[in-house]
This record gives sequence, C-alpha cells and structure tokens, in this order.
Amino acid sequence: MFWRRMRSWRKRLQLCWQEVTQIIAHILRNFRCDCGNRKFKELQCKLHPEKDEVNNLNKYSHNFFGVYCTCSRPYPDPDDQVEDEMIQCVVCEDWLHGRHLGCVVPDCVELQEMICESCMNKNPFLWTYAAHLAVPDAALQVKVETGPEDSKTNISNKEKEVDDVIEPSSKRSRAEEEPSCTLRQLQAIGQKRVQSGAVFWPSAWRSKLCSCNTCQKRLSEADLSFLLDESDTVLTYENKGKNNEQRQQGHDPLMSALDNLNRVQQLEIIHGYNDMKAELKDFLQRFAAEGKVVTSDDIRQFFEQQSRKRRRDDTGHFYCT
Repeated sequence: MFWRRMRSWRKRLQLCWQEVTQIIAHILRNFRCDCGNRKFKELQCKLHPEKDEVNNLNKYSHNFFGVYCTCSRPYPDPDDQVEDEMIQCVVCEDWLHGRHLGCVVPDCVELQEMICESCMNKNPFLWTYAAHLAVPDAALQVKVETGPEDSKTNISNKEKEVDDVIEPSSKRSRAEEEPSCTLRQLQAIGQKRVQSGAVFWPSAWRSKLCSCNTCQKRLSEADLSFLLDESDTVLTYENKGKNNEQRQQGHDPLMSALDNLNRVQQLEIIHGYNDMKAELKDFLQRFAAEGKVVTSDDIRQFFEQQSRKRRRDDTGHFYCT
C-alpha cells in the first residue's frame, strides 16, 4: 500500500541522532532539522551549517513527545498486544492506529492517502469532495437523495453529473477568465456522505480538486494549499526515495572506504561496526522492556559511552607490548 506506515519509519530511525531530524524533515511537510540551532547547539548540522536560531515553521505535535494517534499512546506500545499498523494523515501528519480511524480500512493497493476525521471536520468543504471522490466505505456508504420511483435512473444521472463537473467537456469556452467553481457545482448536486470517520482517497484525487481563485484562497487560509500540489503526495515521496536508492546502489561510501584498506583493517572496521550494532540493539531493547521512550539525550549518552570506551581501548592497545 502507498500509505506512509509507522513500522517502516521506526525501522529507519535506528540511526545516529544527527540523522534522525533529517529523516523527520523528509517525512513532515515544511519541517527543518533543529541540529545546530538554539535547540541543539552542541550538534552541527550536516545539511546546513548556518542555521536560524529557531525554525518558526516547525510544528511539534504530541508525536515529538513519543505519543501518537487519538489514544496518545507510544509506539511500540508495551501495553498493547494488538497487531495494528499506523497510518499517517496527510493533513495533520499524525499517525493513527487503523482501529482508531472510525472507518473500515480498505485493502487496496491503489489507495495512497488518508485524512483523519478531525481534519475533515476542521475543513467541512472536504466532506463535499469525499462524497464524490473518496473511496466508498463499506460501513459508511454514500447516500444519494432520490425519490421512491426511478431511483436507479436518478443515481445514474447523478453519477453523470459528477463526471461532467469533475471532467468538464472540452466544448467549454476557453475564453473564460475565471473557471467555474467545481466545489460549488458538486455541492449543488446534493450527493451526501455520512460525515464520520477518516476518509481514504484514491490516486490522482488531488488533480480533481477545484483550483478557482475562491477555492485557492480557501485552501490557503486553511493551510491546505499543498493539496493542489500533486508532487506533495506520498506516492511521489516514495518513488523519489526508490529512485535515490537505485542511484546510490554501487556507491556505498562505507564500502568505498573499505576498498582502500588492507585486509586486517577491513576486518577491524567490520568487527567494530558489528559490536556497536549489537550494543545499540541491547541499549534500545532495555527501553522497550521498561516501556520507556528513547529521547535525544539517551541517544547522545549512548554514543558518548561508545566514544569513552573506544578511547580506553585505544589507550590499552598503546601500552601493549
């Protein structure tokens, strides 16, 4: 599936602390890493050495305090034994348990984005789009206001109206200075959807949103202008990551460095890497066993301990005869 999943995100966080905020910056919209600014002065940013004192556009949700979803629980949760993947809302970017979305989670590889119920309610006009563009929920079926007679014909006509609005006829005059408002036309059709639970959207749904001046202003005032940007989608994000990974294959800096060392040095580097990997795993498992959240101070303390240990080992080797 094309939704950003917490499981893969947590896996990628098993890196040194200076890379953690870089990863967060890649998966959160408009987020810049805090390495080297007022929050973490002792760390030098590998991306931008010259940093602003504060990243004013950064939004620090409860995720930054180690809790997620509407249940405000940590991930992984030591008290929760239920297997449940977490899905990220494309608007607020919080991670939510599938069972807490208030809707049936579809199992379809063509789906790529989800908007949580809270964000839908904060932006009621999205419900109009949901009635026409979103993936129908098995439990929350779309309702169409029709009379008792000729209901099938009426539904068919409604669907044709929606198609004409979303994909306007090429006969429409190109001389129009201001395109007609798609949202207003969808509202006039009168098709309704139960306004409850999260909403899943199929691929290319953003291309069908109205971009008239009025709707652009509405989206801008709600900080939702990014919905008109199809390059902002999760699918684009994942494809970009795959392309970068393919380009980097065969150019691993660690392997390139090892090629320049003799056999003994290569073995020492590999053994050292494996030792640190095992110690980091043990270090993190202690937190998981105690149900504690790993903080930046904990990671920093781990690497400081590794540095002191390495200095002791180097001193011991120096005095060996």
